[in-house]
Amino acid sequence: MDVLAGLLEGPRARGAFMIRACFEPPWAVRIEDRAPLSVMVMARGEAWIVPDEGEAVRIGPGDLAIARGPGAYTCGDDPATAPHAVIHEGGRCATPAGQEMKDYVDLDTRTWGARTDGSAVMLVGTYQMRGEVSARLLDALPPLLTLGSDVWNCPLTPLLEEEMVREEPGQEVVLDRLLDLLLIAALRAWFARPEAQPPAWYRAMGDPVVGRALRLLQDDPAHPWTVTELAAKAGVSRAALARRFSDLVGEPPMGYLTGWRLALAADLLRDSALTVGAIARKVGYGSAFALSGAFKRVYGVSPQEHRTGAA
Repeated sequence: MDVLAGLLEGPRARGAFMIRACFEPPWAVRIEDRAPLSVMVMARGEAWIVPDEGEAVRIGPGDLAIARGPGAYTCGDDPATAPHAVIHEGGRCATPAGQEMKDYVDLDTRTWGARTDGSAVMLVGTYQMRGEVSARLLDALPPLLTLGSDVWNCPLTPLLEEEMVREEPGQEVVLDRLLDLLLIAALRAWFARPEAQPPAWYRAMGDPVVGRALRLLQDDPAHPWTVTELAAKAGVSRAALARRFSDLVGEPPMGYLTGWRLALAADLLRDSALTVGAIARKVGYGSAFALSGAFKRVYGVSPQEHRTGAA
């Protein structure tokens, strides 16, 4: 499996929160929804995104930003503008004092803010449940990343803006899939940028020895791998592979394999109807009991509890 494909195959929006936000300066909205991932595209005007931790960034027309939760941040016309509204979990909106919001209201289909002809228009798509995006993808992203229009020119953006204000049969599914495609296209562009800081295992794919071992593990996680067998296939000694793998990836080969198997199991629990036993065999565990024990140690819940929560 191509490493980028393996990383990006996870996004599966389900009834994502989609909004066309329209504002006129001065404006600012604080986001405290704890959503795992939000995608923001400036359709018109400009905005500043100010995370609670990290530097403020400006985005202009055509620019895209991705915010990884659960950290809070503020979007506004200026970093100094105080928030007029706070978005809480579930998309609930209130004033900073917790009162009913009156300055920003529903204006039209999936359109919200101060006025439809506002000088600042932002398209926002939010994955509301962590199970909609694989943990490996979330772990690979910084809290906030941006792509300027000089390096990001995606034909999906105008299509998303057009579809966002339509109300047709199946519209929710159309918007979910558009959001998935937009996210994947954006992340593919970001990972290609020199400033991107992907995880160690992603960078290690370029190493002729460790990259070979990683691809073997990713392509066939159900195989009963040993470090000795991996080393033989990579053309080095067992000790050399173990040392080089740990240096580049940050964990030993078998530790990486366990994490990869459990990540695959988590995605299969979310996206398939396979039994826990079938999933266990598919990812390299001998029984549902063995998978359940390992899964709970890492995720804190049983496979069935994870499946129920994702649903």
